Amino acid sequence: MYAVIRTGGKQYRVTEGDRVRVEKLEGEVGSTLVIDDVLMVGGETVSIGKPVVAGAKVTATITGQDRAKKVIVFKFRRRKNYRRKNGHRQPYTELKITGVSA
Repeated sequence: MYAVIRTGGKQYRVTEGDRVRVEKLEGEVGSTLVIDDVLMVGGETVSIGKPVVAGAKVTATITGQDRAKKVIVFKFRRRKNYRRKNGHRQPYTELKITGVSA
């Protein structure tokens, strides 16, 4: 059984046992999280929500709170002596999906 969930403005297709990196969510490492924003549940039969599936939920355990690799933002204008260098590390939360229920 799989589900399509929405969190952080993005959609993820998850099954039980998956590890997913999502946008930063509040919570301690090891705590349990319930995601009610389930857009679709699939398996033997498929349920599509309008916009969410009523009564469906996905449970997950937070396995990590970290920041991604650094992305370098370099702005440059030729012949104008203009150079700007910036770095950015996006925070994320790593989830281990423990259950999908419809």
